[in-house]
Amino acid sequence: MVADFKKVLQSLEAKDYAPVYLIDGEETFYIDMLTEYFEDKILRPEERDFNLMVLYGKEVEWSDVVNACRRFPMFAERQVVILKDAAQMKGFNELAGYLENPAPTTVFLIEHRFKKTDGRSKVVKLAKEKGYYFTSDKVKDEQMPYWIQSYGKEIGFAIGERESQILATFLGADLQKVVNEIAKIRINTPDEPALTAEMIQKYIGISREYNVFEFPEALTGQDKDKLYRMLSYFIANPKSSPMPLLIGTFYNHFSKIYQAYFVMGRPEKEASAALGTYPNRFRQIMNTANRHSLSKIEYCMLLLGEYSKKAVGIDSTADDRELLKEMVGKMELVLSQYN
Repeated sequence: MVADFKKVLQSLEAKDYAPVYLIDGEETFYIDMLTEYFEDKILRPEERDFNLMVLYGKEVEWSDVVNACRRFPMFAERQVVILKDAAQMKGFNELAGYLENPAPTTVFLIEHRFKKTDGRSKVVKLAKEKGYYFTSDKVKDEQMPYWIQSYGKEIGFAIGERESQILATFLGADLQKVVNEIAKIRINTPDEPALTAEMIQKYIGISREYNVFEFPEALTGQDKDKLYRMLSYFIANPKSSPMPLLIGTFYNHFSKIYQAYFVMGRPEKEASAALGTYPNRFRQIMNTANRHSLSKIEYCMLLLGEYSKKAVGIDSTADDRELLKEMVGKMELVLSQYN
């Protein structure tokens, strides 16, 4: 999706304008970015009054859209016609007649937000043939940390694995919301090259003390008081940490430790890259691996598999709080034994 978005944007920035662009999908972040570009960047400010036409699907007929596209630009090389909320326009498929022979002096954007167009329709086929078709799908929850890290690279603000997971968990898969919160942090810390958990806590308000991503580290660490405080908090606040989320977080933590045993002895840079972590995080993982035997970590991972089934009602009727107490209790018991 991101690659397709960049392809469309690069064509626009190169002023290699196609006669038609069809953008659809449930994720509005990229749709809004492209629509804003059509509104603000293609025409010069003095050209927009006469040559920028924005139409809304629920207010116009398909014939009105075609007539607007067939109009000649005034005092400009081209005109821009934007059809917003195209999904709400009756007779949407009638636009195929225009797309078969689009006006060469019109740049036509069809914005079909919140749902995909029928890929079998002639409109889609002609949009692909004559110009660009871009679908903006929702980013899946499990992909959000990677999206956040990639976005950080694009804006020159390093976002580590843990920090991206924290943001993804507490902000969800709303890309605009995530971008806005990152922007808030950057405004307040313009000279900082990387995002830290402390910045998240200070400027977004996500608690570090009761952070779901600190929980597995408290379990495998040496601060038992912190572990018990966090366990009490999550038991008392089950909605802040549903069992599937906690199990996924614990699994990510233990899988990194498990991988660490197989890169021991390698140069730090090479080993860190193999684990897909930043140096500071890598050293924390290696310290944990040195504190616990491989067999203990394997046992904890088996427990995670067992409790992931129980969390969805397989072989258990216990609620999340009881399951969490059981799981953490068993893990804490085995980890506290001598290697």
